[in-house]
Amino acid sequence: MLVYFCNMIDVNNSRYFPPKTFLSAYNAMNLDLKLEELGRSEEERPIYGLTLGTGKKKVLAWSQMHGNETTTTKALLDLLLHLETSAEGKLIKEGVCFRIIFQLNPDGAYRYTRLNANQVDLNRDAVAQTQQETKVLMQEFASFAPDFCLNLHGQRTIFAAGTTTKPAALSFLAPSANAERSITPTRKIAMQLIAALIEPLVVSNEWGIGRYDDGFNINCVGDYFTAKDVPTLLYEAGHFPGDYNRSETRRLIFESLINVLKSIGNESYKLFYNEAYFGIPENSNHLRDVEFKNVTIVNNQKVTKSSLFVQYTEYLKDGQVRFFPEYVGNQSDWSGLRQIDLAENSTLMPIDINDSSEKIMESLISLM
Repeated sequence: MLVYFCNMIDVNNSRYFPPKTFLSAYNAMNLDLKLEELGRSEEERPIYGLTLGTGKKKVLAWSQMHGNETTTTKALLDLLLHLETSAEGKLIKEGVCFRIIFQLNPDGAYRYTRLNANQVDLNRDAVAQTQQETKVLMQEFASFAPDFCLNLHGQRTIFAAGTTTKPAALSFLAPSANAERSITPTRKIAMQLIAALIEPLVVSNEWGIGRYDDGFNINCVGDYFTAKDVPTLLYEAGHFPGDYNRSETRRLIFESLINVLKSIGNESYKLFYNEAYFGIPENSNHLRDVEFKNVTIVNNQKVTKSSLFVQYTEYLKDGQVRFFPEYVGNQSDWSGLRQIDLAENSTLMPIDINDSSEKIMESLISLM
């Protein structure tokens, strides 16, 4: 397989956030808070957490359940610094008691993989609880007895806010508690909280906020905790235009965490209604990283014009996250985050649409 490195992507290691880097970042903040070792992963890596705040409302949050979803862990560190060093943070801590589990999946964080060392998706292990990481989370849930949970994730560049061409830089979900997707009292609170936390966010024409699919699966942690009558919010850190290292999304997640903790502490979420939650457009997956427009293609001797689409696959090499471009098709209902119009290009030979994806990619790569 040919490997290409595209100049449009900064291939430094900022998307890679392994346990060693996390500890260095935490220690560099020089806070008067000591990390607790809550347990160990399947490969005996420590799982760290801490608690801060004296409020009556208990909030449990965890990040990197999927090891390659690093943005929310960085945002949690930003949040921690803010809570410990600002006047606003002091007020927030008077309203909530906040328990954080950093990098629930440290083995996946080390490998930059979604799954843990046993190739298990921890977000499908809520009922069986076969993995050490899941057991740590369930022990914390039982011992801390939270009033609210924040389940922090990341999502791919393919997701748009509704039917628009704006990437969903943020997506949220109030998980279902049953297959009927009923609006139970517990789920209603999660909906109100989401409506409250997005209300102060300033959304531009470049990006949007999406509502994640609410299909019920009791094996998913959010659904499992909601079914146990604890309001749980799913956060998805998505793509901000041109920001593959997700610095802007990190900032938006940070702001969203501040908003939700304030709303829990002062109970302002009670002023919001379900309609505001359902007013968030549901995520669609019709975006792709690059669109080549007006490409001359040949299909069984028939010559037409079409858009061809390229998607990046992320992988870890030499401590850096690399982006490998792959040709993924020419569906008419897709749209590209980056668009390259070849209407005036006379150097690209017609592309046989029945060639292999690798051969089509070879023709396109020089134009990126």
